[in-house]
Amino acid sequence: MRRPRHLSPEERAIWDHVARQAQPLNPKKPKPAPEAKAPPKRPSSVVPQRDLPDFTVGMKADIARSHDILPPLRERLQRAPIQMDAKNFMRMKSGKLKPEGRLDLHGMYRDEAYPELIAFILNAQAAGKRLVLVITGKGTSSDDWAGGRGVLRRQVPQWLQLPPIGPAVLEVRPAHLKHGGDGAYYVYLRRRK
Repeated sequence: MRRPRHLSPEERAIWDHVARQAQPLNPKKPKPAPEAKAPPKRPSSVVPQRDLPDFTVGMKADIARSHDILPPLRERLQRAPIQMDAKNFMRMKSGKLKPEGRLDLHGMYRDEAYPELIAFILNAQAAGKRLVLVITGKGTSSDDWAGGRGVLRRQVPQWLQLPPIGPAVLEVRPAHLKHGGDGAYYVYLRRRK
C-alpha cells in the first residue's frame, strides 16, 4: 500500500502565505466554534435474537411454519378473487362453458408468442367473444424456477395483466382437463364498450 504524501516545508510555507491573504466569502457570518465531535456510532453487527423454539437433538422440526416463498402459479390463479359472475365461473371451471376461440402458443418462442397473444385477445374482444382458450404447453415439472422450459406457461398470465390487453381481460384461470389442463388457460374477456 502506498504511503500518503505530506507537504514539504516549501509547500507548507506557500500554503500558509495564501491562506493568510484569503478573504472569507461571507464576512458577516462568524465562524462557528469547533466542537468536539463524538465518534459516529457504528451499527451493531449483532443481529437481534428472535424467540427461537427450544430444540434438542433428536427432536422433529416443525414443518408447518409460514415461509416467504410464492405458492405455485396454478395455486395463485385459483386463489385470486373471482371477477366474473359466479354461475359462468362454475360452468367454466367445470369445463361446461365452451371456449369461443383458441390460440395455440405451444412450441413458440417468447418473442413470437407475445405479439400473437396481443392480436388474438384484441381481435376476440372486438368480435364479441367472451371466453377464449390460450394453450401454452405444460413445460417441465421444474418450470416454476426462472429460466428453462415452460416459459410461456409462466409468462402468459403476466402478459394478460399488462397493457394493451390487460383492460380487455376480466378473468384468467387454468383450463379444465378436457381443454388442456395445466397446459392451457381460460381467458374470460370484458364486453367491449
